[in-house]
Amino acid sequence: MQLDFTPDQEELRASVRGVLEKECTRAVVREHVDRVVGGEPSDAGNKLWQTFVSLDWPALTIAEEHGGVGLGYPELAVLAEELGRVLALGPLLTTVAGFVPLVREADGGEPWLAKVAAGELSGAAAFSAESVLCGGEVDYVAVVLDGELAIVPPAVTRRIESLDATRSLVDLDANAGEAARLPISREGVQRALEEVTVAIAFELVGTCQTIFDTNVQYAKERQQFGVPIGSFQAVKHKLADMFVALQRARALCVFAAATISEDDERRSMAASAAKAAAGDCQRLVAQDGIQLLGGIGYTWEHDQHFFVKRAKVSEALFGNAPFHRQRIADGLGL
Repeated sequence: MQLDFTPDQEELRASVRGVLEKECTRAVVREHVDRVVGGEPSDAGNKLWQTFVSLDWPALTIAEEHGGVGLGYPELAVLAEELGRVLALGPLLTTVAGFVPLVREADGGEPWLAKVAAGELSGAAAFSAESVLCGGEVDYVAVVLDGELAIVPPAVTRRIESLDATRSLVDLDANAGEAARLPISREGVQRALEEVTVAIAFELVGTCQTIFDTNVQYAKERQQFGVPIGSFQAVKHKLADMFVALQRARALCVFAAATISEDDERRSMAASAAKAAAGDCQRLVAQDGIQLLGGIGYTWEHDQHFFVKRAKVSEALFGNAPFHRQRIADGLGL
């Protein structure tokens, strides 16, 4: 089992990071949030989506026979983590990690995969009655019904006032409009759910990494009593705890990605362990990530709160840490 990213996958990471640092800057994110909070429309997510389409990122894990790039789940994990590092706007992650796996697991989903690969549509996934991530920003939503997958245009019934203003959460009417109905097995739904769960965990780790990096840089630059605050033992201990939590979460995410890539029988337990660890990580990193910045950490003018808010919401998506620990306990018969 491959438990580390290959040189080719790290090269993909460097390429993705280079594009995102140029196209999804802090200024772009801040302007988008300011517009959303102010009740104004923002097309920043759509512009980013068009950029991603031009780079074939929506086609990343779609088979070549359907017009895709044909890469695997580890490459999706690399993409997800990098998207989380910059708080990427738009529906790319929900499309490649939610919509595509569901459609791929359904019978007769090939034409839909081809449309995603061609950049003709974006999508989101709804596994139950819970709110749909980016449901108001996509062309179609794949809704899991009893033994079927309904692919419907998003009919938004309520926009949820989320803590994270970088992307939308909505309630949908799954029965509104005409829908394509595709047969899908319970096992197929579970596999797709595990893929999106681990992708969100990776994204969450990426967001927490940026929070940590911001604190490390601040600890080097901010001085008290003529020395950097990073030289104080209390600050060192907090940064060390944050680092350990990040490494633990990333390691479990990498293992989960490996089990999904190889369709290992442990994939369900591994997915829950990854999401639980990522949730535990954000709880520590988000709290100390604000506190270590001192007074400036509580202000709107500093960017840290954008990352903390994304982390808090992502931890709740597709089951929080206590939910997944319970799943692990149930799986072990405890």
